[in-house]
Amino acid sequence: MAPSTYNLNRVLKEYPYHHNQLQNRLIQTAIQFITKLCSENHKIIDLLELLERSAKRCLPGRHSDDFIRFSHMFGYFVIELRVFFTVPNQQLSKTALNPNELLAAFIDFLHQIFEEIQILSHGPYFLVSVKGPIKVLQTELKFLITFLGDTPSQHIELEETKNLLTDIRALVNAVGSFVYKFFVKETAAHMTGLDLPLSDLLQKFELLKTKIKEHCITFPKMQSGTPTKTGVVSPFIVDSLLDDLKDLMNCDSNRISVVKDQILTIHEDFLYLQSFLRVPHVMEKIKNIMAAIQETKKSYRTGILEVADHPSKQVSFEAQKPPIVEDTMVGFKDEAVKISDQLIGGTDQLQIISIFGMPGLGKTTLAKKLYNDPSIVYHFDKRAWCVVSQTYQTRNMLIDILKSISDVGRDKILNMEDEHLAEQLYKSLKGMRYLIVMDDIWNVNAWDDCKRYFPDDRSGSRILFTTRLKDVGLQASSHSVNNALPFLSEVECWDLLQQKVFQNDHCPPELVDIGKQIATYCHGLPLAVVVIAAIVANLEMKEILWQEVALSLSSRISEDPNSKYPLRKLLSLWVAEGFVKKVENKSLEDTAEEYLTDLIDRSLVLVAKRRSNGGIKACNIHDLLREMCLRIADKEKFVIVIKDQISICEQHHRLSIQSNSFHSYSRLFGLHVRSLLGCVLDPSAFDCCNLKLLRILDFSSTGSRSYNPIGIESLVQLRLLAISSIPSSIEIFVNLEFLFVDNKQVVQIPDILLNMSKLRLLHFRGGAKFSESFLRASMDESFQKNNLETVSFLFIYYENNEKFLRCSPHLRRLKCRLTVFWDSFKKDYRYPTFNFFNHLESLSVSFHLSYNIRRDLTTFPSNLRKLTLRYFDLSWKQMRIIGRLPNLQVLKLEDGDLGGKQWDTDEGEFQQLKFLKLDGVTIAHWNASSDHFPRLQHLILRKLQHLKNIPSSLGDIPTLHTIEVHDCKKAVADSATQIWDDQRDMGNEELKLIISDSFTTLTEISELRLDISQL
Repeated sequence: MAPSTYNLNRVLKEYPYHHNQLQNRLIQTAIQFITKLCSENHKIIDLLELLERSAKRCLPGRHSDDFIRFSHMFGYFVIELRVFFTVPNQQLSKTALNPNELLAAFIDFLHQIFEEIQILSHGPYFLVSVKGPIKVLQTELKFLITFLGDTPSQHIELEETKNLLTDIRALVNAVGSFVYKFFVKETAAHMTGLDLPLSDLLQKFELLKTKIKEHCITFPKMQSGTPTKTGVVSPFIVDSLLDDLKDLMNCDSNRISVVKDQILTIHEDFLYLQSFLRVPHVMEKIKNIMAAIQETKKSYRTGILEVADHPSKQVSFEAQKPPIVEDTMVGFKDEAVKISDQLIGGTDQLQIISIFGMPGLGKTTLAKKLYNDPSIVYHFDKRAWCVVSQTYQTRNMLIDILKSISDVGRDKILNMEDEHLAEQLYKSLKGMRYLIVMDDIWNVNAWDDCKRYFPDDRSGSRILFTTRLKDVGLQASSHSVNNALPFLSEVECWDLLQQKVFQNDHCPPELVDIGKQIATYCHGLPLAVVVIAAIVANLEMKEILWQEVALSLSSRISEDPNSKYPLRKLLSLWVAEGFVKKVENKSLEDTAEEYLTDLIDRSLVLVAKRRSNGGIKACNIHDLLREMCLRIADKEKFVIVIKDQISICEQHHRLSIQSNSFHSYSRLFGLHVRSLLGCVLDPSAFDCCNLKLLRILDFSSTGSRSYNPIGIESLVQLRLLAISSIPSSIEIFVNLEFLFVDNKQVVQIPDILLNMSKLRLLHFRGGAKFSESFLRASMDESFQKNNLETVSFLFIYYENNEKFLRCSPHLRRLKCRLTVFWDSFKKDYRYPTFNFFNHLESLSVSFHLSYNIRRDLTTFPSNLRKLTLRYFDLSWKQMRIIGRLPNLQVLKLEDGDLGGKQWDTDEGEFQQLKFLKLDGVTIAHWNASSDHFPRLQHLILRKLQHLKNIPSSLGDIPTLHTIEVHDCKKAVADSATQIWDDQRDMGNEELKLIISDSFTTLTEISELRLDISQL
C-alpha cells in the first residue's frame, strides 16, 4: 500500500520549497510515480514515510526546529530522487513488466513533468522562451510511447530491435537528466540557458526518428518464429493522405456533399495521427482509405462519384457434431411430455415441431429421448435422424434419412444420383406415418431444399427440429409448434452432476455441500454440468480437490449470474460505437433493438427482464458463452477485461475494468482505444488525457459519485459519456450523443447542454433542474431546436422550463416531475402541455402537488403508448381523456387519488390497453366491463386498501393472461380467485393468478389448487 503524503503535500503548499512553486508541483508528480513503481520495502518509500512524519510535526512558522529538520530531510530526499530520472530496471518495479512497458512508463512520467512545466510556463520568465521547444519535446515523447506500444514483445530479442531500444533508452535518459535540473536548481537564475540543451535534445530526436523509420521499413522482412501482427507506415504516407483529403475538402462540387462531413472527420483524425504517427494499428485501414481516395479522385475527374459500401466483418463458426450424450436425462420432464403429445396428437397434416434454445442446453439429448421413447416408436411407421449443421449438404441429409428408413443397401445409396436419392426417399415415405428429426438446423434453407421430398398424406407425420434459432420453425411453416427449452434448476444440476460422477453410487457426505456449489456455477446449462462432471470424476474423492475446482470455476465466471444489462444503455453503446447501420425511416436505436432481438432469437442473448408492454428491459448472457466471447474478443484485440493491472500500452480497442482496485504504473496511452468502461474505485485518480480518440467513457458502475477522471476535457471525440457529474467543460463534447449522469442529488443543467446538436439522450439518475442561466437565456429565446429523443429525470417547475420541451420536438421518451406554475399570458396556474410532441411514446410524470392549487393535466400526445403517473390527484375528466388515448398500451397509476372512491369506465375507453397497474390508488368501487378493456393482458393491483372487489366481467377478456394481487384486502383476493375458478371451469387453462401480501411469501394460486386437486 502506498504511503500517505497528505502532510507532505500540505507543508509544500504552505511553505514553498525555496519559494519555487514549480519545484513543489514537480516533486508531487515524482512522488506519485515512485509510489506506483516501487515496492513497499524500497528505501525511497522508507524515506518518504519519514518525510511524511516529519511534515506532520511541522508547526506554523518556517523557522521552527521541526521545519528546519524537515528542510534538511527534504533536501536529502530530492538528491535520492536522482536515480528515478533514468530508465528504471525491472528489479525496481513491484511486478515484472515488459521492458517496453517499463520504458514507456518512464517516458510518460517525463511527459507528465513537462505538462506541469507547461502549466506554469506563463509564470517564471526563464520558461517563456522555451515553451515552444518543450511542447515539441512532449510530442516526441508521445511518439516514443506509441512506437514502444507497437513493437511486439516477441521481437525485442532481435539484434536490430535491441540496438534501437538502446538508442531510445540513451536519449530518454538524457531527457531525464535535463528534467532533473528543475528539481535541484535553487533559484530561477540557475535555470537560464535552457534553449541550448533543449535544441540539442530535439536534434537527437530527429536522428532517432530517422533510425526508427528505417527500422519500420525493414521490420516486416525480419525472420522470426512468430509473424508480426503490426506494420508501420512512414510519416510521408500520412502526409500524402492528408493532401488527398484536403483536395477533396476543397472541392465545391455537390457530388461530394453527402460525404463531406465524413471526409472532414477523417482529416481531423489524421491531423492528430500525423503528430503521433499511430499508424501501425491502422496500416491496413490507411491503405484501404488511400485506395478509396485515389479512386474517388479519379471518379471526380471523370465526373462520376460512387460511394462504395464496405461489408462489415462477420464471424463464422464451423459446425461440429454434438457430443455423445448418455441416455440419462435430468430435467425437462414437462417439456418431454408436452412435445411427446405434440408428436403423437394434434393435426393429421404434416407438421413441424421445433425445440430451440442456446447451445449446450440439451436440445439434442431431449430429441434423442423422444426419438427412442417406446410410445413414439410404436406410433410412427418409420423414423429417421439426420444432423444438419451450419454448413449442410442436401445430399448428405437425404442419404442419412434414406439409410434409416429404406431396405436399400448402404453402398447402393451412396452411389445413387441426387435425383434418384430424392425419388427413393419420397417413395419410401409415401403412405407412411413418419418422424424425421433434423438435428442442429441453423436456417430455413436446409428445410426448403428438401421439403418437397416429404409427402403429406394427412397421416400425422412429423418433422422435429432442434435449433438455436427461434425463427427457423416459424419460417419453415406458419403452423409449426415452437418449444423454448428452459435452463435446469440448481437441484436438477446437482442431480445430473451426481449421476455423471457417481453413476449408481451415492455422493459421499463430505462432498455434498461443495458439489452443490459446483453445480450452481453451471447456471442451469446441462453441457456445463457434463463437462465439469468429467473433470471431477477423474479426481480423487477428496473435498480439498473439489474445492479447487469450485475456486477455479468461481474465478472464471461472473460474480453475479443474475446480472442484468439495461436495454437503453446497451443500445446506446452500440450506436455510439458505430455498430448500427442507418436504415431509412428508422431511428438507430430501433435498428439496434432489432439486432438485439435477432441475437435473442438465436439464443445467444437472454432476456433478463421484460417491460410491462412485453418489450425487453434488460438482458444478459450465459457465463460459458460470455467466456467464449471474451476469448475471441481478446484474440482479435476487440476488447479485454482488466481485473488487476492496466498496461500503458494496451493493444485492445475496448477496455473494461472490472475491479475496484487496480495498479497502473503510468497513464494509459493509445489513440486506438475507442471505449473505456467499468468500475474504478476513485475515478479522479484515472488519467485519460492520452486517449484523445476515445468514443465511449462509462464509469457509471463505479461506487464513487464525487469526481470525474483526469483529462476528461481532452476527449473531444466522445459519443457516449457516463459519469458521476456534469463536466464543467461540457461544451467541448461537440460529438456527444448520449449522456448518463449517475448523480445522487439534484443537479443543474447548464444551458449549453441543451444546444448540443448531436445529443440524443440525457439521463440524470438523481434528477436535474434548469439553471439560472437557462432561465435567463429562455427569456432571450436563444435556444435552437435539439435532437433529443430520451430525457430523464427532469424537473419542470416554471413556465420557462416548458420552452425547453418545445425545443425538443423529437422526444420519444420523457420522465419528469411537474408542479403547477403561473402562466404569464393566461394569468392563471397550470401544468405544462404535452400535445405538441408528435413522437412521444412514453411519458412518466411524478407530481409535486400544491394543496391550495389544483389544476388538471388535460393534454397528452395522441400517439402515446405508455403512461406512468405518480403522486397524482386526477379528476374523472382527466381519466376519460387518458382512457380515450387511441394508442395507449401501458397505464401505471401509483400513489394517487382518482378524484373519488368510485371508478366507472365507459364504452370506447382503453381500446388498445394491454397492461394496467394500480398501486396505492384511493379507489373503493370499480365498475367496468370486458368491452372497456378488450385487449388487456396483464392486471396488477397493489396496496389498494379501499377496493372492495375486482369486476367479475374482466374475466371475460379473451386476451387476459395474468392477474396479480399484492397487499390488498381479502375480498379483492377472493374476487380474483373466483374469476380464476370461473375461467378454469370454462376451459381457460392459460390464465395465471398470483396473490401475495406482506405476511406471506408469493403464492401462485393456480399451482396451489392444482396440487390440492391431485391429492
